[in-house]
This record gives sequence, C-alpha cells and structure tokens, in this order.
Amino acid sequence: MARTLEQLQRHYNSAAAAHKPNMPPMGRPGGGHGGPRAAGMSGKPKNTKATVSRLIRYMRPYTLRFIGVLLCMLASTVTSLVGAYLLAPIINKLTLAVLPNAAVEMSAAERVADRFIAALTAAGDFGQGEVMNYVLTALLVLGAIYLIGIVTTYLQSRLMLTVSQGITERIRNDLFARLQKLPVQYFDSHPTGEVMSRFTNDIDNVDMMLNNSLTSIVSGAVTLVGTLTFMLTTNWILTLVTVVFVPLLVKGVTAVAGRSRKYYKGQQAALGAVNGYIEETVTGQKVVKVFNHEDECTDEFRLLNDDMRDKQFKAQFWGGVMGPITHNISMISYGVTVGIGGVLMCTAGLTPGALTVFASYSRQFSMPISTLSQQTTVIFAALAGAERVFQVMDADPEAPDAPDAKTADGMRGDVEFKNVTFGYTPDKVVLKNISLYAHPGQKIAFVGSTGAGKTTVTNLLSRFYDIREGSITIDGVDVRDYRRDDLRRNIAMVLQDTHLFSDTVMENIRYGRPDATDEEVVAAAKTASAHSFIMRLQDGYNTRLDGDGANLSQGQRQLLNIARAAISHAPILVLDEATSSVDTRTERHIEVGLSRLMQNRTTLVIAHRLSTVRNADAILVLEQGEIIERGNHEQLLEQKGRYYELYTGKKELD
Repeated sequence: MARTLEQLQRHYNSAAAAHKPNMPPMGRPGGGHGGPRAAGMSGKPKNTKATVSRLIRYMRPYTLRFIGVLLCMLASTVTSLVGAYLLAPIINKLTLAVLPNAAVEMSAAERVADRFIAALTAAGDFGQGEVMNYVLTALLVLGAIYLIGIVTTYLQSRLMLTVSQGITERIRNDLFARLQKLPVQYFDSHPTGEVMSRFTNDIDNVDMMLNNSLTSIVSGAVTLVGTLTFMLTTNWILTLVTVVFVPLLVKGVTAVAGRSRKYYKGQQAALGAVNGYIEETVTGQKVVKVFNHEDECTDEFRLLNDDMRDKQFKAQFWGGVMGPITHNISMISYGVTVGIGGVLMCTAGLTPGALTVFASYSRQFSMPISTLSQQTTVIFAALAGAERVFQVMDADPEAPDAPDAKTADGMRGDVEFKNVTFGYTPDKVVLKNISLYAHPGQKIAFVGSTGAGKTTVTNLLSRFYDIREGSITIDGVDVRDYRRDDLRRNIAMVLQDTHLFSDTVMENIRYGRPDATDEEVVAAAKTASAHSFIMRLQDGYNTRLDGDGANLSQGQRQLLNIARAAISHAPILVLDEATSSVDTRTERHIEVGLSRLMQNRTTLVIAHRLSTVRNADAILVLEQGEIIERGNHEQLLEQKGRYYELYTGKKELD
C-alpha cells in the first residue's frame, strides 16, 4: 500500500536529521538522503554576528583586492550618474538652438557641466557650427565616461570573482582538512548526505552571496546615495516627490519577499523529498522489482512530484511578481515626477535638460531598493550555510597525541584487553568488563548476536573510540600512549563493505602503503590470490576502477582489499565479516588469500559464518557486551552452550 504524502514528507524531510546509532558499524560512516539543495535553505542563521565576523576573517587576505573592487564599483557608479547628468546641458543647448527665446535658467550644477563642455568645445573646433561642435564634444565626453564605466565594471567583476573564489577555496580546504581530523564517531553520528551538503549547497550559497549579493548590495547602496545626491543638486522638490514613494516601494517589496521566501523554503523541502525518494528508489531498484513494488513507487513519486509542482508554482509566481510590482510602483513615481516636473518647467524655471535627467534618476532610484530587498533571502541562506560549514569546522577533532607519545616501530602485535567497559553513549554500555589476549601468530575469533559488541572491540583497538574503563595494551604499552598514526599503521583491516577508489588497480592496492614499489604491489596481490584475475583485466594492474569498483565482482573487490591489507605489513590484522557478502565458492577462494595474509600476524576475526572460525586458536562468544564462552572449536562444542547452539543450528544468530 502506497504511503500518503504526509508520511513521505515526514520521512524524507527528517532524513537529514542527525541519527545516533547504538553501535555504529565499521566502515559505514552513515547515510541519509536530504536533497542537496534543501539543506542550505535553512532560514536565518542562529548567530549572524559570529558568522559574519568569521567570514570577514576569511576576507582579510583579499583586503587590497576588495578595496579595488569598491573603487571600481564607485567609479562605475559615478560614471553612470555623471554620464546621465551630462545629458542636461546637451538638451538645454539643443532647446536654445530650436527655441532661441525660451526661458532656460540652469541650476548651478548644470552651469558647471555646461562650462566644462564649452571649454572642451573651444579647445577642439570641428568646423560644424557652434551647436554641433558643442553636441559632438559632449558626445565624445559621454563616450569616454561610459568607456571608463565599462572598464571599471569589467575590473570589478574580475576582481570580485578572484575574491569570492579565493574565499570559497579556502573555506573548502579548511573544511576538508577538518574532516580528516574528525573522529570516526562524528561520521557515525552524521548522515553522509548531510556532511556532503556542506561542500556543495552551503559553500555554493556563500559563493553566490560573495560574488553576486555582496556586490549588488554595495553597488546598490552607492547608487542610491549617488542618485539621491544628484537628484538634490538638480531639484529638491522633485527629490521629495520621488522619496515619498520609497516607503510604498519598500512595503511592496518586503511583503512579496516575505511570502516568496516562505514558498521558496517549501519548494526546497519538496525538492529534497523528491531527490531523496529518487535516490532511495534507484539504488534499491532490484528490491523494488523483486517485490513488484513498481506501481506503489510510481504512485508515491507522483504524490511527491505533484506537491513539488504546486510549491514551485507558488514560489516562482511570487518570485516573478516582485519585478512587476517594483516596476509599476517605479512607473507611478516616474509619471508623477514627470508631471510635477512639467508644472515646475512652466512655473519655476526648471530646464528641459534637468527634467530629462531627473526622470532618468527617478527610475534609477528605485532599482537599488528593489535589489537590496530581493537579496535578503540569498544573504540569509548564505549565512545559514556558512554557519553550518563552521559548525563542522568547530567540531571536536580527535584528541591530540600526548607530547611523549611512543612510536610503534617494531611492534610485534601482542594484544591484551583488561576489564574494558565501554558505551558509545554514557547511558548505554556496549562492552562490560571485557578481558582477552591475542599473541603474535594467533587467530582470535568473535561470534555472537548482532549488537553484542564484536565490532566495538576492533573500534577500540584502533582508537576510533577511547575506552572509559580498563586498558588495552599492545606489546605491553597502552594504546593511548602510542602515536595514533603509528598505531593504525600497524593494524590492517579487511571489512565487510569494500571501498575502492576511482584509480587504477595498482594504486588501490598501494593505498595500504603509499611508498610500496610496483613489485611489492604484485607480490601483495599474489599473497591475496588476486594476481590471476587482475592479469585477466583489460589493462592488468593499470585498469581503472569505476564507482567503487563497480566493474568488478564483489569477490574481486574483496581480494583487492585483502591485497591492500597485505602490502601494509601490519603485524595486527582485523577481519570484520570479510567474507559474509560473497558466495561459498568465492569465500573459499578468498580464504586462501586470507590464510597467507594471517601468517605470523595477530589476527582478530569477526564472523557470522561459524565455518570460517573453526581453525581459530580461540573463539570468544559475546552476548549483550559480555564474553559468555571462550575456547577453541572443539572445546566449545563439548560445552554444549551458546556456541554449540549456533553451530548446530539449534538457535540462529539474531
């Protein structure tokens, strides 16, 4: 039965919420959907002042360039305003040429512009008559002014692009560097999609604000002040008429912007739900087909898609209404201004040129107000995105190594747990007073129900988490006293979920030890029984892998993981369900590689298939965080306890 729209929205709109698993699985840093564009549109930031202050710190290295942007912006605005103002003396001169007896009384500013052009006209005679010389000179001056405006606008765009891209590059670098220092616990408790959205949507919103909104705001403010200044020098009465319409314009813009913001937020949430459903359905397409769920999926998607269409319609409608509203209010202001200006021409000696210029300024005056109002949503979205990015940067990294931390050179792999008690959260204990040992060359296996604490043992050994009670030692040294990098360099892991990078087979194996030679890579592949299938690939070891090794079978991917562990030469080997996702025949092939890999190593094995642990030196049975049985295969069968039940099938694993 298909779910309702409300059920689907609740599910996918809450997908980005942080989850806290009781026992996070190794190698699975979390999942989740949450549309990539929905995450950043989270409304207003919680701490705007701190976020802005932090962004300013990122801008400091680009202070000189930003000053250059401001100067270019100022020059561009001034040339636009001055160019428009120079139309006044041209129109006045032409008016006097056509109507010699017209009463034209220029303002002080107009007289200054007229004298400037007249002086240039006297300096260069075109032989075309006084009026024509004057007009040609004025046009040349206008051309030069607008050319300066074009050049400064170009420089402003180029400089601002370097500033915005430089800032976002630094933010990305800092964010990625911080991710490399975060503990595994962070990735276990945050969905992957949520973390990825910081790099995509959130930083893109910041870049958009820096590159577009910031320049629009500064340019709009300069234009507003400059236009108002020129309007006042032209005619203060018409300036008052224009300013009277500002509250009406602001009221209309803010009313529409508020409603538009609400609908855009709904649109983003609907888009996130649609993206999440598509991702889940496409990745789970085999399950959909096996259970004949195609019709239900189509119906559910239609519900989500219809909802997104409705919300997009409202968002686009109110977003599109903004332009006509501001345009019409501007036109009303323009019409009233021109009408009153006509009256002033007849009664107060306003010149035709001044009225023409003022009419242009009247229309130009409303544009920055509209722009500033429309940028509010973008700015809030960018600041909210920046805040989300900074939250990741401020997350606690792994605890630093002690100043006197030991190196792990020459580690033998003598592992011992003493009375270890641990829980991922303080209120839920996962391991209870665990004690065990594993000597070099021994194979120790862990079996038990799901959630019993088997993987947690290996998490603690690698210091992905630190214990609260007890101690874990390797070669008699507490793992917390080793340098963390050295400790992990001496522990090789083969996990149930393989992960291969988009690179060659050679480089994927070399990932286990970057300084390994090609010959050592081949030797490791032979140890893992992977050499034969690699040589059958199109380009052998130089074959590029696609999408996490999608062009290989599951068994082949696992063999490459084993080869990666083999090349590390680590004295401790952890096998976490290394063969559980392959068939029995492939499992036997993999076990050949594993048996070579385990030679002379301390091996800890986690397995659900009990047939894979029969030859272990010791088998530990965990239930509810406690070791309830220990011994080798024969000893545990003789006890006829929990292991016996699991092995004989009298009681299945949970």
